[in-house]
Order: sequence, then structure tokens, then C-alpha cells
Amino acid sequence: MQGPVDRSRRRFLFQTGAGVLAAASLPAWLRAMEMHGMPKLAPNRASPDFKPDVEIELAARQGAISIPPGQLTRVQHYTGKLLSGPKDTLTELPSSYLGPLIRLHKGQKVRIHLRNDLMEPSITHWHGLHVPALMDGHPMYIIDPGETFVYEFEVINRASLYFYHPHPHEITARQVYYGLAGGLIVNDEEEARLELPSGEYEIPVVLQDRRFNAQNQLIYGPHMHDRMMGFYGDRILVNGLPNAEFEVASRAYRLRFLNGSNARIYKLGWSDGTPVTVIGVDGGLLESPETFPYVMLAPGERLDVWADFSGRPKGSELTMRSLPFSGVLPMMAEHMMGRGGRRGMGGGMMGGMGMMGAMGLPVGSDYPLFKIRVTRETGESPRLPSRLAKFDRYTLDDVANPGKPVPIAISESPMAMLLNGRSYAFNDIQPFERIPIDTVQLMEIFHTHGGHGMRGRMMGMMGGRGSGDQSEGQGMGMMGGMGMMFSMAHPIHLHGDQFQVISRTVSGQRADGYATVKEGLVSSGWKDTVLVMPGETVRMIKPFHHFRGVFMYHCHNLEHEDMGMMRDFLIE
Repeated sequence: MQGPVDRSRRRFLFQTGAGVLAAASLPAWLRAMEMHGMPKLAPNRASPDFKPDVEIELAARQGAISIPPGQLTRVQHYTGKLLSGPKDTLTELPSSYLGPLIRLHKGQKVRIHLRNDLMEPSITHWHGLHVPALMDGHPMYIIDPGETFVYEFEVINRASLYFYHPHPHEITARQVYYGLAGGLIVNDEEEARLELPSGEYEIPVVLQDRRFNAQNQLIYGPHMHDRMMGFYGDRILVNGLPNAEFEVASRAYRLRFLNGSNARIYKLGWSDGTPVTVIGVDGGLLESPETFPYVMLAPGERLDVWADFSGRPKGSELTMRSLPFSGVLPMMAEHMMGRGGRRGMGGGMMGGMGMMGAMGLPVGSDYPLFKIRVTRETGESPRLPSRLAKFDRYTLDDVANPGKPVPIAISESPMAMLLNGRSYAFNDIQPFERIPIDTVQLMEIFHTHGGHGMRGRMMGMMGGRGSGDQSEGQGMGMMGGMGMMFSMAHPIHLHGDQFQVISRTVSGQRADGYATVKEGLVSSGWKDTVLVMPGETVRMIKPFHHFRGVFMYHCHNLEHEDMGMMRDFLIE
């Protein structure tokens, strides 16, 4: 591990002319580490005292696979090898660049050897899993090409679908876009007693949007406008494949949805108007099933859906679509899409390849995601349980800070996407970001574009302390109408313990857009990622249990994350 002397020397070089010249010859990822003061730590090694029930070798590497017909597409992808443990621990998704589906059980002790076979650094985050800080995939633990990082942790999460993907600072979006992602399912005894659809009747559905050139190669090169909006593709892939279809029997299935897109938000609804029955969210099963006319799914979010095809005749078809909605992009961008179509968006302020991709498949438009085809009839089908799971619901009586919620303030401007008025920097933890361990905290996510009252509200939550950072002025100076012009939806993800949403309120000029999504915002159960609409305030209660250390919170629009819309909590 490099010590303080090494880091001080690097910082000195970057503050001198010699450092600037030297920096110009360094790879972009190394310049990013240096300028953000990020240490380069020695990779974690296996502990002789840890006795794993499951041991896996996971490699991040280059590859090529058929996605559109014809020439192979170059990708980055995870490959896995089971060293010890149950045979069903790893399942490859057929013909997919996605990493193997990892299936674990609550209580198992797991060791994963992550080997970096890429030509750039990387590290893997176990999105949604509650693990020690060292095992969480913080960017400070990136490993260089040829290095191996060993994760060791006990699975303490409830049964649910989780998500593993890279988390290196400023290159996360690109690595995920080129294919580094996979699903992770945790099972437990509470879930097993319900005898929910399993095996061939449990279908993972990973949604991603991508763009390809004429040679079938992935296009990714975000300009500033693309970074501000997020990078959008013009083709939908399901489990890494285009034009997805699933052949089913006339019975109940369990669809495990994961939004693995960089920025695209989906409004899931059946083509014939059948309600969507949700049985679980990010952190596991709900207390009882809930039905919705449609459900919203933002990047990083997961949904567990009961889909009953009973009574549908052989040969019948049903399509899952993303239905029309508005309000998630800045008003100017939505105005241009509404008036100018493809030409208007491409030539205006919000141009660039990502937004051109959005215009090929406009954000908030109506388009198919995948098709269900009934190929056999059966009279046997499980019934939907009326009760699913039991868990404690938090109230304000449980929190340590009922009158002073921990703030997560969103601010946008043409040049910056910020949280709490600051862009990401390593070792820049503010006083209100220091959380006592084994406490339960009230938290509030809100936008700072509502005028000076919003600024006062944030300063009150922070105890009247200014940040002293110039970036605060960037984010908070864009108040009132101009700030609202740049306001957009953000999926906010918090590492560590999951949380419970206790209220959502919206105000301001974006109420019409909110009306197109509000009936599909699933707020029940345990969450780790929440979609925050423009003008919306989300209050939630989050425990900080078990593990001390640094845990991130950030926007899961991955271009925003790479821009620095990311901060650290220090649990102490």
C-alpha cells in the first residue's frame, strides 16, 4: 500500500508545471485518480481464517460475441468458474455477454477472486449487498491489469435479485456499457416456504439499451450534452440479446427485472392492459403482492413480478412495453423532442451521439421490450400467495435525527451534476456525512432549484455549515427558473444497508410529467435505489449497521456518476 509520502508527492507534481506536463502523458484513468487524490491500495488477499462455503473465480476480460446478426461485437465481460460450492451457484445466460448469474443463499460465506484481464483498471461492486467496506468495491480498491482482488463476506441480505458491475471512478459508465454486468440472486428460507415459481418458470430480465455501427460494434463516446443527459442507445437488449422472445406455458411465472442501462428509465406495462403484479423490489419480497397499471424502473433498480399466463391459449402472444411518459429529462430537452423530432434534437443544444440515440428510441416514448409467446397449455399453476414476507417497518420514532434529516441535495447546471453542492473528491467527507454506526437515520433527497428557501433548507440540515467549495456555487447558484430548466430525474443509489421510503412529495413546474409516472413508483419494501423526479422530495429511513468504513452514495445514471455526482458516507 502506498503511504502518505507517495500521495503527497503525486499531489505536489500535479500542482507544478512539471506535474501538468507529466499528466498529459498519463492514461485518463490514472489522471483521474491523481486529480481526485485517490490512493492506489494493494489488492486484498485471501484470509487463511476465512472458511468459505462458496468459492468463485471471476474474471473481467475482453471478448467478442454475436449480438446483431453478422460480424461479432467486441465487448468487455465477466467470466466465472466455480471452485467450490453448490453446482447451481453459477448459471451462464445463453449467447449473452452478461456475466454468469450468481446464486447464493443467506448465511453462506463467500470468497470471490476477481481477476482483471482488461487493459485498464477496474473493481467490482455488489450492488445491493450489505458487505464490509473493504468488500464493497469502492473506487479506491481498483486493481490494475493482471491483478486479483479477493472478496470475502457472509451473505446477510434477504432473498432478492442483486447486481454486480464495475465501479472505477470516471470509467464506470463505459465499462458497464461495453458489457461488464451480471445478476446475483440470494435465496433464503422465508422465500423457499412460499414455493414461488422457480427453475424454468423463473426468468431473469436484464434491460439495456445500446447503439451499434454498421460493423456491429458498440458506439460509446459521450459528448458533454450526452454526459448531462446520460448516454442512450437506440436498440433494446434483453439479457444481452436483441428482439427478445420468451416461450412460456399457460401458468404463472416469476420475472426478475433488472434495469442495467446506463441512463434509460422504463415504464413497464403489458400490451393488453393487464395490471403488473409486483411481489418484490430491490431488497426482497414485499409484505403482500401489489398491483399497478404500470411500474417505473430506473437504472440500478430491480422488480420481482408475478406474471400469470393461465387461461391464455397456445399460440397467443403478449408484449411487455415501455409506455409513454414525460418529466424525466430537462424541460428544454423534452420540448425539443416534442417539437423537433430527430432533427431538432440532433442539431440543438442537447445534441450529440447519446441524445441522437435517444431520438432513435426517444426517452418516454412507447416501444416494445420483449414478447411472450404461449407455446403449451397446462392446467397446473401455483397460486399467488396473499402474504409474502414479514419485516419491521421503521417510523420516525426509530430514528436518531427526527428533526434534522441527513440531506442528499441534487443540483444541476450546464457544467456540473452535484450532490450536496459538491463534486466527488476522495477524502472530502463533510460533517453531516459522518454517521455513527448502529444508528437509524432519517434521510431526505431533494432538488435545490426551488429558490433561496431550498438553499436555506439544505444549510439547516447541514447545521448551518457551508461547504467552502466553489462547486457549491455552481450547483446552488442555478436557482429558480433556470435551475428548473436543467432539472431531471435521478436514480439515487446508496451503498450499505438498504432503506425504506416513507414519503414522496412533488412541487413546481413539473407536476404534469410527474402525473405520467406517479402510479408506477413502487415505494414499498426495502430499497437501495430510488428514482427522484424533478421537483420531488423523497424521505426515507436507513439503518447504518454492522460495518464501519467508507460507503458511497451516488446517481445511478452512470454518466452522472462519472461526472462526479457521487459522495461518501463515513460510518464510524
